[in-house]
Amino acid sequence: MLTNLQAGDAWIEFPGTSGDCEFPRATHAIIRERQWRQIDPGTGAAAEDIAISRWEDPRSTSSHQATTPEDRYFVGIALKTTRAKLTRDRQVIFDGTMPAGTLYLTAPSKPLAGQFQSPCAFLHFYISADQFPAQFSGTEGLNDLVMLRDPLAAELAKALIELGDAADHEFTRCIGQTLAMHLARLELPRAKVNALPKWRLRRVEQYIADHFHRCISLSELANVAGLSRMHFAAQFRVATGYRPREYLLNHRIEQAKTLLATTERPLAEIALAVGFSTQAHFSTVFKRITDQSPARWRLASKGERREVQALPPRRPATERDWISAAA
Repeated sequence: MLTNLQAGDAWIEFPGTSGDCEFPRATHAIIRERQWRQIDPGTGAAAEDIAISRWEDPRSTSSHQATTPEDRYFVGIALKTTRAKLTRDRQVIFDGTMPAGTLYLTAPSKPLAGQFQSPCAFLHFYISADQFPAQFSGTEGLNDLVMLRDPLAAELAKALIELGDAADHEFTRCIGQTLAMHLARLELPRAKVNALPKWRLRRVEQYIADHFHRCISLSELANVAGLSRMHFAAQFRVATGYRPREYLLNHRIEQAKTLLATTERPLAEIALAVGFSTQAHFSTVFKRITDQSPARWRLASKGERREVQALPPRRPATERDWISAAA
């Protein structure tokens, strides 16, 4: 699952280390990892519901493997730009450049392999599953999520790095909770929906044109298209830009305009003729779509027709030229 939240080239560069092989001094709140995505049990951090560590590898190439703890979500935030390939069971999760500020997340009990083609520096968050809404528990809702240049994640990481050894447990816990809330509220990327094929769309449009004057259900239209309700509704919206009901209402209003402009039939009668059960509902929908009430739209339409009829007939060009010459 991959999304790019910001396309701009400019980005935050985080402070580097003082030497190629030197790690930041371990603190009680932000500890150092000696192995990728593995916290030393002796630090006691593994028992906390939110633990944060820093991992760096100055080598130009490196490979690692790890499995997320069974009760934790793992979140990594890149502190410097690197080239990475993340895989699981031969499935590529990510392969490309990770700018500073990239966030990637793995669900509990998930193995992951990482290959890095440049020196790396990451903040790693181990967040208890209890910190996330219940609907994410045991699901793939938050798993293998890679977000390039996530602004909030970058700012949270920057705040921790700037404090360094001064960061305490209360502060790091607050940062971890904020990150968990941010992830839980994301609108995750959805699978791409294809547009309804043209031949199916024509069948649906013709069916609506023939039966717009009566109630048409979503199931009825889905049957005409030969799809399930869910797939039909999604594909129809991609193809037309309208939900099926919105399309039906707009078609009814277009038919009503024709009747308003060409007949003197009462509004209540027109409302029933185009499929509305009451004049009030018809008027509400008509005004929402056209920004005018049916009565005002009818008056305006008739006024435009009178103006067109009042215009003098246009003389042929030869006649105009003769008149000009004789003047």
